[in-house]
Amino acid sequence: MRGRIAMLFLVVVVGWLWLDAGAQLNVVVRGAHRFERVAEGIYYTTASGTMTVGANSPVIVTDSEAMIIDSQITPAAARAMVQDLKAVTDKPVRYVIDSHYHYDHSHGNQIFGSDVQVIGHDNARKRMLGNVLEQYTYLTSIDPSRAATLKQRIGETSDAEQKAALERNLKNQLDYLQAVKEVKVTPPNLTVNSRIGLYRGGRELEIVYLGRGHTDTDLVVLLPKERIAMTGDLMESVISYMGDSYPEEWIATLERLKGLEFDTVMPGHGVVFKGKDHITAFQRYLRSFIDQTNKLRTAGVSADDAARRIDLTAFSRDFPQIRGVGVDVAGVRRIYKLAQEPEPAQ
Repeated sequence: MRGRIAMLFLVVVVGWLWLDAGAQLNVVVRGAHRFERVAEGIYYTTASGTMTVGANSPVIVTDSEAMIIDSQITPAAARAMVQDLKAVTDKPVRYVIDSHYHYDHSHGNQIFGSDVQVIGHDNARKRMLGNVLEQYTYLTSIDPSRAATLKQRIGETSDAEQKAALERNLKNQLDYLQAVKEVKVTPPNLTVNSRIGLYRGGRELEIVYLGRGHTDTDLVVLLPKERIAMTGDLMESVISYMGDSYPEEWIATLERLKGLEFDTVMPGHGVVFKGKDHITAFQRYLRSFIDQTNKLRTAGVSADDAARRIDLTAFSRDFPQIRGVGVDVAGVRRIYKLAQEPEPAQ
């Protein structure tokens, strides 16, 4: 009996090691980036931890070229990505698609020359030709208090591992504050209003605008053959930032997203996930966020106080980053603002 148990244990361990080795074969780390192979020639690019890169950037490799969805947070991050991409393909980058206009997805656009087509929504071009560097959303990323907070936490912790992680974060933040000095906001040079088909080197892409949600510029890149949807921040595996959103419309836009044919989602932040149940969970989260916010607003509670009182812990199973009562004040302020100053769709 003991021998059988030992043999069974050995089989389980060998099987686990084999599965783990198989998983690792689908991941390549080079420089500032980690490339996860999702399908043949389709990669999900995330940070390796050595640099602030911003958004997670899907990559599509065709017979003759590479396409990047979201050019990352700074020109330096974009240059690093182009170099690191050589770990998985020798094809040149010929297309960049901005999933939306936010800085962490598009401030690498400027490094690409005239031989690269940068695609975005009509509204993304309009916004990026405006005052995006003066928006709260961008300014919070360069707030010096972020570095100050990290320095304080480093001084307060005695755990060596935690201290090392905080020091890496501080270095990345300080490097980012230097890198942003180079940014020249560069809007798309080809814009989409509702839908465009792109057929390149054996790949079929549909680039679609489903309506206002996370912003009024959100594009979804759909690969019909591979049944993959690349959703930017319209749908993440984590809770998406709401500071520039259209919350009521977002729920309806996500319903249209669920109407598309796909099995796999490659989001702008978080991790790759399967199916549409997580989208439904986020719709429920948004509905509760909106309803609680509006009740507090009509009761005369300030936006900042409301943010501290909103309770979305019921959704912590779907979104583990929820660890207590309270939400990001930017989303609450946005709902208050739209109630006072509605923005009709253009």
